[in-house]
Amino acid sequence: MRPSKQIRRLSALAAAGLVAVTLGVAAPAAAAGHPAPGAEAGDRPGASVPAEHVVFIALDGFDIDYLDDAELPNLSALAGRGSLSVSTGVMSSITNPSWSSVATGAWPETHRNTAYWFDASTGTARGQQRDLAVPTIAQAIRDQGGTVMSAQWFIVQNYGVTFGDPEGLYTQPGGDCARRTDDAVAVISGQPVMSGGTAVQTPGVPDLIAVYCDRLDALGHAEGDQAEGMAAALADIDVQIGRLVQATKDAGIYGRSAFVVTGDHGMETFTDGMRDELLAAISAAGYDAEMLSAGQSPQPGTDAVIVVGGVGSLHLVGDAADDPAAAGAIEAAVTALPHVAAVYDKQEQQAMHMSPNYGELIIEPAEGWSLGAAPADPAGVHGMTRVMEVPLVLAGAGVRPHAAPHDPRHIDIAPTIAALLGFDGPSGADGRVLTESIRMP
Repeated sequence: MRPSKQIRRLSALAAAGLVAVTLGVAAPAAAAGHPAPGAEAGDRPGASVPAEHVVFIALDGFDIDYLDDAELPNLSALAGRGSLSVSTGVMSSITNPSWSSVATGAWPETHRNTAYWFDASTGTARGQQRDLAVPTIAQAIRDQGGTVMSAQWFIVQNYGVTFGDPEGLYTQPGGDCARRTDDAVAVISGQPVMSGGTAVQTPGVPDLIAVYCDRLDALGHAEGDQAEGMAAALADIDVQIGRLVQATKDAGIYGRSAFVVTGDHGMETFTDGMRDELLAAISAAGYDAEMLSAGQSPQPGTDAVIVVGGVGSLHLVGDAADDPAAAGAIEAAVTALPHVAAVYDKQEQQAMHMSPNYGELIIEPAEGWSLGAAPADPAGVHGMTRVMEVPLVLAGAGVRPHAAPHDPRHIDIAPTIAALLGFDGPSGADGRVLTESIRMP
């Protein structure tokens, strides 16, 4: 049912975008504090590039179904100029591993960013982290002489952008999407912004400008994917997209700027929990299990620990780690539970390019259920295979009108942004350039 809904939704929104296209190319004008067009910091002498600037809008928790929940005229207009498609994310579909794949173009098995797992080297459970084993798009651009600005897209902090660096600028203004957009608009307009307590002036419009908004994710976790304020949050995000587009017009770079809008994961609502049932099933199979939160260590005699982040990463510990029958016995017991959707062993995890840091088994709950305790009120969750798909909009300079990419994935975004700007992609990227959707030099 979900795929057919997506097809209808994407077709309708794309059609609306075609009708709603009113954006024109602004007349060239030098922004205050910036060189005149054709002499910007992002220009690469002698290079023919599809776009001189890319504005990347990172929407945390941008579920594909949210396209039905609000009028999005600015997003529709972008889609009408370029394309709207569905990007497939990674497992587990948790924020940091997902954005890590967007930023590096690499699978989790390559970048190694992992969320909610048991670290045997320290004997403790871990939550989310920012560790990366390969370079980001920000590092790749900087290494080739380009410039980057990130308005709180945190995954690239200290991986190509830092506080106070005018050519690789990171700002963390806090607040809502509008406040972060303020920083990006200021930089595009040639105005200084605060970065780590210091006012910083960039030397020109950066090649890559990233803006991170997480209101959808926060609302979804608090109340579920049907949160009362979701439509208003989506409408506000659309306003900020319009502000970013207008800022490029005002700076005289609209006709030379590409726009990329996407999310990291979707969202589901859960109302029930199976913690006790799950632990009892593992105990009935002959093994003692416990659930751990970040920073916790197992009790003596524990055979299996489960660290939950949407899905559960089950790790064999103690004597069970040397028991060749343990994983199979536990998998059989857990799979038989009525509210478990799937259990993935190491071979299946490898097929999904998951981080090798995860345990012998990954347990995925059925829709509406959590592996933990039942919440007092409906709440939101992600991490499962069911919420790996998010909208992807490509538009603007260098983007082929109405040429949607074929089966785009998170790992294709960084290589495609690099290609739009005329740079080589991140060296560890596993993804491809979406050449069917962009004009190559």
